[in-house]
This record gives sequence, structure tokens and C-alpha cells, in this order.
Amino acid sequence: MTEDDRIDAVLTEVGPRLRRVRRDRGVTLAELSTATGISVSTLSRLESGQRKPSLELLLPLARAHQVPLDELVGAPPVGDPRVRARPIVRHGRVMYPLTRQPGGLQAYKVVQEKASEQPDPRVHEGYEWLYVLSGRLRLVLGEHDVVLGAGEAAEFDTRVPHWFGPTADGPVEFLSLYGPQGERMHVRARPKKSG
Repeated sequence: MTEDDRIDAVLTEVGPRLRRVRRDRGVTLAELSTATGISVSTLSRLESGQRKPSLELLLPLARAHQVPLDELVGAPPVGDPRVRARPIVRHGRVMYPLTRQPGGLQAYKVVQEKASEQPDPRVHEGYEWLYVLSGRLRLVLGEHDVVLGAGEAAEFDTRVPHWFGPTADGPVEFLSLYGPQGERMHVRARPKKSG
């Protein structure tokens, strides 16, 4: 099979995939046309395979459906539950994406080997949830400075200055969930013990 044949095979699957994604979301062609600015006839021809997909057509569709572009052009077979994301390495952390919903709730498994020299609290819009899988996680949140062990969780408004990382004891593995919406866990960071 030549490279051209492989490309044609991928493009042939785009139409049925577009139709499936749209129907799974319960969206009509007219509603999708309004959301993307692409005519109903063009959308219909894309889904039936009568029109070849292009980047300028697929990008607004991916945005409207809130799915990554690769889900429209090269998704794993239907029913395959595996998340196929590459790890992200940033600031000494290895983050494994567990979700693929741009603009939605994001979930990561995070592994961090070494604690940084000094906490550097930051703020940003949103809400975050942390759940420690193994090791010990230090969380500096406003005036609180707590250590979470395996099985413990914390939730907080990210507009409060915050920082988290492993303690000097060794590496930590934890789940991090954040996003504009989602169900909140009801375990909050405990206040610093006086004493």
C-alpha cells in the first residue's frame, strides 16, 4: 500500500466519523451549520464522503464538538476505551493526560521525583482537585501549609495562591483534576495546626 493509498483510506473514514460524533451529541446538521458557519450542504457532503475534508473545515467542527482534531481524522477504533496521550514533562513533573476534552474537565496522573527548592505560589482562574496515590504531597494554599498522604485529597479555588510538590521524603504520585466544571470532591485542605 502506497502513502497515497494510506492517506485516501484515512480520509475515507473521516465522513462516517463526523456523522457519528454529531449524532452521539444529538446535534442536527442545521444546528452544526449555525455553530460552525459551514453550510448544511457542505456538512452533508463531508459526512457522506462526497467532499474531501480540509483543515479549514475540520478545525471549526472539532471546536464545535469540543474534541481534539485527531479524534475526527485518526481516532482509535470505536469502543476502544484506552486513552492514547503522550506524557508531558514540565518543571520536573511528568504528567499523564487521562482525558481529552478541550475546554472541559482535565485529569492528569502526575509523578514528581524531587521537591523544588522553595514553594512558589501562583494564582489562576479555576478550581483544582488533588488525590495522592503514593508518597507525600506538600500543599501550600494561602496561609495553609499541609502534607497529604496516600489516599488523601484536597480541593481549592485556584485564585488562592497555591503551590504543591513532593516533600523531602521522596517522590509523589497524584491525580490532578481541574477545569471550568465538574463534580467537586468534598475533602478540603485542613488548616495548619497551631502549636
